[in-house]
Amino acid sequence: MNKTQKIFIAGHNGMVGSAIHRRLKNNGFTNIVTKDRNDLDLMDKTAVTNFFKEQRPEFVFDAAAKVGGILANNTYPADFIYQNLLIQSHIIQAAHEVGVKKLLFLGSSCIYPKDCPQPMREEYLLTGPLEPTNDAYAIAKISGIIMCQAYHKQYGDNFLSIMPTNLYGPGDNFNLETSHVLPALIRKFHEAKNKHLKSVTLWGTGIAKREFLAVDDMASASVFIMQHIDAQTVYEQNITHLNVGTGKEISIRDLADMIREIIGFHGDIVYDTEKPDGMLKKRLDVDRLNQMGWKHDISIQEGIRQAYHWYLDHYYREL
Repeated sequence: MNKTQKIFIAGHNGMVGSAIHRRLKNNGFTNIVTKDRNDLDLMDKTAVTNFFKEQRPEFVFDAAAKVGGILANNTYPADFIYQNLLIQSHIIQAAHEVGVKKLLFLGSSCIYPKDCPQPMREEYLLTGPLEPTNDAYAIAKISGIIMCQAYHKQYGDNFLSIMPTNLYGPGDNFNLETSHVLPALIRKFHEAKNKHLKSVTLWGTGIAKREFLAVDDMASASVFIMQHIDAQTVYEQNITHLNVGTGKEISIRDLADMIREIIGFHGDIVYDTEKPDGMLKKRLDVDRLNQMGWKHDISIQEGIRQAYHWYLDHYYREL
């Protein structure tokens, strides 16, 4: 992938897509194609096919998806499976039809079984039941992984999947009904600080552990993989995708304490133990990608500060 070849970023307005866009521009890539949702409906097969035939991109980052946290996934499972299946199917098929040189499909670590051994290695996919609070989204993403592998097996397409751990950072979703845990905590503690509240109530027990990756590190990994790792290199290892993460985990309780300190909220934290924790442990094994030459660079403390500053500069002003 040289700096003048045409690159299409699907989902460039989302947190991950916008980070990939920033990374490419900062690295000197000059032929980047993007389309807003109003101009290209990725759930419209004809529109997607026509776009690919007109633009003829050589490289595709598929970062387009309907995403959300436990509440959103549990409340709208039909939306999550239907929309994601359509979006990824249309993009992958259109990329095949026009002969895209390489496609990178971005998924989520929720693809792994609920009781998956830790850390979660790529080969643990489809070895047990999924976490029921987000199984519809996970099945959609698993379908995308298998599609990429199938197109490589049948047609030789250089289509590859990467599965990041929990992402956060600039461009995140801070809507409390649909956001993931880290941005939700940033907003809760910031609003509690401004309102001089004595306490903040959080879901679950706080003992669940999660791994978090700054979205700009995810963008770094995506560009690295696009430039240096082909699908054949992955599939010949009898795996379907590559994990992307830090390999480190933190409990929700410790994360909440860290965010509370960074924001400067001095009240108490109350845990609503009647609410679900989700998976109790969820850490990726990232040895393969590390051995291939990529490692994360942004600490979680620095990443939270960046995410909070973005929230103050962008989202908070819009409320």
